[in-house]
This record gives sequence, structure tokens and C-alpha cells, in this order.
Amino acid sequence: MAACARVGRDPGRVTVVAVAKTRTSREVEEALEAGISDIGENRVQEAVLKYRQLLGAGQNVPAVSGNTNWHLVGHLQTNKVKEAVAIFDLIHSVDSLRLARKIDREAGRIKKVQRILLEVNVSGEASKCGFAAGDLSVSVKDISGLTNLRVCGLMTVTPITGNPEHSRGYFKALKGLRDNIDALGLTGCRPGILSMGMTGDFEVAIEEGADIVRLGRAIFEGQNA
Repeated sequence: MAACARVGRDPGRVTVVAVAKTRTSREVEEALEAGISDIGENRVQEAVLKYRQLLGAGQNVPAVSGNTNWHLVGHLQTNKVKEAVAIFDLIHSVDSLRLARKIDREAGRIKKVQRILLEVNVSGEASKCGFAAGDLSVSVKDISGLTNLRVCGLMTVTPITGNPEHSRGYFKALKGLRDNIDALGLTGCRPGILSMGMTGDFEVAIEEGADIVRLGRAIFEGQNA
């Protein structure tokens, strides 16, 4: 990636999640055949349907193989937790202690340690979900004590402005929050992952340290902005 070259990063350390919201199972299958190994979904019900369709398509589809990771990148309602824990390898959008506890209970029920990211509303927009930056340190202490979860990092969604440079400050802020949490040394919390950046601003996100970028149009439509 050009963005990695600009800041001396190894492209192999940046995970591209192909966000398949509204895409068909066949489109997801084609992405997997093209070498994509990480699939992101915004809605649990849509993800479950595609997952089952691809599972039933036979061994030639790698959708549920050990080489494919499924990510929930959209808001998770508590009444969808059971289905989400059953199929997702990483849930990016844990935005409350209540939700974390529900995920912990369900993961325990099926004897799974669920990997999660904490969603942070770094922009402070009322329309966005996520922990307030000022509340994060207290919340992560409570969540990290849950037995069946592993806090693997942070996620954010930045305002859509049409200018990727407008996102840079938010990306810097998320990285600073990650570093502050890492310094706490909490058991059950290894917040190394930064999930930030989408089709319109992923290059800036990579420059600022993104470990995961979430691309929909760039993957499925070949759009860069």
C-alpha cells in the first residue's frame, strides 16, 4: 500500500476487512476467491444469512474455513448477541458495559472467549455510538475483568466530511487512548488493535497507525473515495 510506504509500515501488518453490507453471498464468495480473508458485516441477521449460505455452498468456498475471519463492524443490539457470538471472530462495536456483560454471558454459555474492540466516539457526535473518550479508562477496567472476553483494541467511526485530512486528528486521538489503556496493564486486555479508516480516509488512518481498515466500496466497487 502506498500509505504504508509513506510512513515505513509493513503492509502485512494492516488487515483489510471487506465490508459486505448489502452485498450478495456471491459477491462475498468472489472476494474470498480473490484472496480476501476478512469479511465485515454491519447487521447480524444479514451476516448469519450469508454465513449459512456460504457454509452450504460446499468445500470449495472458504467462507467458514480457518483462514477466514468474520468481523461485526456495525452496532450490536443486545437481542442479537447470541447470534453474533456464534459466528463472529471479532466484534468491533462494543459500546457499553451492559453489552459487554451480555456478550460475556453468551460466550461463556458456548465456552468461547470472544475477542472484542471497544467503540469510542472520539468526535463526540450525538448521532454516533461509542464510549466517550473521558469514560473509557473506567469502563475498560470493568470490561477487562469479564472472564469470557478479550479486549483486543479500539474502534472508531469518524465524521464524513469528504476530506480525509479531517479524520487525522480523530485517528491520533484514538491511538493516544489506546496507548493510555495499554499502560494500565489490565488482565484480559491487550489493546493493540486500532480499527479505524474506511474507503474515504483509510490511507490517512494507515499513516496514523491503523491495524484494521474497513473497506466496502473500495473492495466491491473499486472506489477510492
